[in-house]
Amino acid sequence: MSSYPVQMDQKVEIKDFFDPVSNTITYVVTDPETKACAVIDSVMDIDYPAGRISFEHADEIIAYIRENDLKLEWLLETHVHADHLSAAPYIQQKLGGKIGIGEQVTVVQGVFGKVFNAGTEFARDGSQFDKLFQDGDTYQIGNLKCFAMHTPGHTPACMVHGACDW
Repeated sequence: MSSYPVQMDQKVEIKDFFDPVSNTITYVVTDPETKACAVIDSVMDIDYPAGRISFEHADEIIAYIRENDLKLEWLLETHVHADHLSAAPYIQQKLGGKIGIGEQVTVVQGVFGKVFNAGTEFARDGSQFDKLFQDGDTYQIGNLKCFAMHTPGHTPACMVHGACDW
């Protein structure tokens, strides 16, 4: 685990968890002062040949949060992922926290809702998330002052999250 100076008065700890199947890195970002944390881009395990899903990777993150007596405040998605399924709802069920993604997720939901013939029962309004971030939105992880920045490219809903001094 590393500790990065963010501001003169802010420190943050970042722990990475690599998922070799999807080639994805999940991050747990912690305010060491308050022990509040956020999980960025969680991964659900997929056995493609068998068509089964499981939660070993997510359970490892849950164990890390519990073992370090952290309080999960946010589950952040940087975009809608084509390379893996998010474990955010599973982790939220176990530990709480709010799930957030960029507000343009509604555009992605509209496209993929049609592609996968999801029908009218699949809401395309982002209501599956607790927070739809707009460019420049601010939020906190404990005492860490954070911001969301809209970075379209991979998908219209792409966001990066950073720490700042408002």
